[in-house]
Amino acid sequence: MTTNAHDMTTSAAFAAVIPAGGVGSRLWPLSRPDRPKFLLDLLGEGQSLLRATVERVAPLASHTMIVTGARYTDAVAGQLPMLGEADIVPEPSPRDSMAAIALAAAILEHRHGPLVMGSFAADHVIRTPEAFHGAVRAAAKAAQGGKVVTIGITPAGPSEAFGYIEAGDALEGDSGALHVEAFTEKPDAETAAAFLATGRYYWNAGMFVVRTDVLLGHLDRLQPAIAHGVRELASAWDGPERAATLERVWPTLTKIAIDHAIAEPVAAEGGVAVVPADIDWQDVGDFDSLAGMLAPRADGLVVVDRDVATAHVGSDGALVVGGDKPVVIVGVPNAVVVDAGDALLVTTREAAQQVKSAADALHSHGM
Repeated sequence: MTTNAHDMTTSAAFAAVIPAGGVGSRLWPLSRPDRPKFLLDLLGEGQSLLRATVERVAPLASHTMIVTGARYTDAVAGQLPMLGEADIVPEPSPRDSMAAIALAAAILEHRHGPLVMGSFAADHVIRTPEAFHGAVRAAAKAAQGGKVVTIGITPAGPSEAFGYIEAGDALEGDSGALHVEAFTEKPDAETAAAFLATGRYYWNAGMFVVRTDVLLGHLDRLQPAIAHGVRELASAWDGPERAATLERVWPTLTKIAIDHAIAEPVAAEGGVAVVPADIDWQDVGDFDSLAGMLAPRADGLVVVDRDVATAHVGSDGALVVGGDKPVVIVGVPNAVVVDAGDALLVTTREAAQQVKSAADALHSHGM
């Protein structure tokens, strides 16, 4: 998508890249391989998480590119009529976030020359878009100087669900960015509390802003197979050899997340910065987080489809999603009941993280 309406504070072009590939198994049976969570209207707002993400970045971006599984391209195009065919990049198979983001960077640079790009997940919720825009502008300013910049979320508490970014001194200039000392994987509760007590830690939401040439340059050193492969793909992308080149090159790309491929090693070299941001960010990762984003009814139930007859006794905080039959919950606080028509899930919000294991078990039995 190309527009002249973007409001970045610099005259340079800015590209928004949206990787849309995760199935979201912790939201089974709503989210499945044939209908992943980014294509769903989980919050009942009349649009999918993906569409909300595209509209959120639209005021910033001169180019918007979606990288998604080949099986989803028609659905993505149907939800995003404002994008052109060239703005939707199909992956033949999942190769994790680094390959997806690097391919987008290489295609954008091949088409437009080096430019600043930002990578934003398709399934996150941000309630304060103006604050988000300000953080992205600050990150883009820092990225123009050659840094890999991440947006660090101001923690709401010592969560064990997210990775953490340790911030150091401020960068030179007035971008508001700080040097990144290190990234830490999801800690235990005690460690997370100790992190927050220092005032130097932020949640890692996986948002990165960087010049395309800087990103590909780091890959040349750290992941040369990915760097070489995506450049070859970009050269063929808009021509008749795309399919043959994809078939030959894509399976050879290293399967690795951008955090491990770029963020962690480049941070150790002093090449990563963070822009702290208080943007009311939430990751719709499981049914507990989904319930926390929705307002409960007067009786204490959280109901996604309010047309379904529901009632409870002693089950405050319970979540009911979908279905065409009455649901009654007795004596199970924080219960979760999800009726997808052909499948039924019954669990609790405390056990929501375990849904993925149950879904995987069903899949292994061919269901």
